[in-house]
Amino acid sequence: MTEKRAGFPTLPEPVPLARFSAADDLRAAIGLWTAWLAGERRASAHTLAAYGRDLAFFLDFLTEHLGELPSLATINALHPADFRAYLARRAQDQIERSSLARGLSVLRGFVRFLQRRGLASTTALVALRSPKLPQSIPKPLTIDDATGSVAAAGVLATSGWQGKRDTAILVLLYGCGLRLSEALGLTRAEVPLGEILAITGKGGKQRLLPVLPAVRGPLNPRMVQRQMELLRGFLGLPQTATPHALRHSFATHLLGAGGDLRAIQELLGHASLSTTQRYTQVETERLLAIYAVAHPRARLDRGDQKG
Repeated sequence: MTEKRAGFPTLPEPVPLARFSAADDLRAAIGLWTAWLAGERRASAHTLAAYGRDLAFFLDFLTEHLGELPSLATINALHPADFRAYLARRAQDQIERSSLARGLSVLRGFVRFLQRRGLASTTALVALRSPKLPQSIPKPLTIDDATGSVAAAGVLATSGWQGKRDTAILVLLYGCGLRLSEALGLTRAEVPLGEILAITGKGGKQRLLPVLPAVRGPLNPRMVQRQMELLRGFLGLPQTATPHALRHSFATHLLGAGGDLRAIQELLGHASLSTTQRYTQVETERLLAIYAVAHPRARLDRGDQKG
């Protein structure tokens, strides 16, 4: 049994195979799928647990919907109406659209896995569209607030080493655009000897980043979140000033300084350019705000121009 370190959050356990309402052949295929996710896809414990729950919910529904335990043959015989009925049931349970979309994505991935392995095949999912989600806009800090947060991190620390630790983490978030999990996952062996840091992000995708200071070992995410809470009070920052906001700030400030969108995509480790393009909306809003304050025509429209 793995010993738990005090103060560190426990990782979720994967859904056990016995939990899936499935015939033996389908349950064995699920075991292969989860092993593939953990091994080849390098999915995190949180991802494995979430995907397992989504698939388990679907198989529970199928068992009730069809009146028997689903098997690989059942997957072959599914129709679009079966999946629509499942989505309707989840919607009745007031599941958020983001969770519905993720659940449907999990089912698509599982069916693709079965098809690649020659275990089962269905085209029923092709006719279904994922629930449309409102696109969230990143909430970066201003340049002064972002740099002020990094500079003030050492001031609030109770000891010198804690100040260096906190500063190192925040500099990695803002200076390199790391996700919090990526920064906290660094170990002593991964401390860069030069100016480049290799980061393995979502889906096992690796990217190379220029880095400023070194970071020392894995840390607790709650520690960093608590530090940002203190900084919000100390500097009078908004509630949106979270550790992840420093990553948003990294991207937004690079874009505002003329950074290439493709280069920013690589630095952030985004699989799709459309994810990175969210930051152009932030920059557009900033430019419109500047126009509204500074342009003579905008002042004239507001009646601020003196006759």
